Amino acid sequence: MSGVQQGSLVWVKSTYTDTGNCVEWARPDSGVLVRDSKRPTGARIPLRPAAWSSLVDWAKTHQV
Repeated sequence: MSGVQQGSLVWVKSTYTDTGNCVEWARPDSGVLVRDSKRPTGARIPLRPAAWSSLVDWAKTHQV
């Protein structure tokens, strides 16, 4: 995994993507933020840590 610093956040993108187009996430104190890597200044979806963990577990077991 690689990270990109933007302000006080470090945005992380999976190294499993071969196009670079995927979701990125950051971990502020309040939980997890998710964004589209193609639109880094666009919307950010806030998630609680438990919801993020569930999403990651689901993605590991399904073809997405």
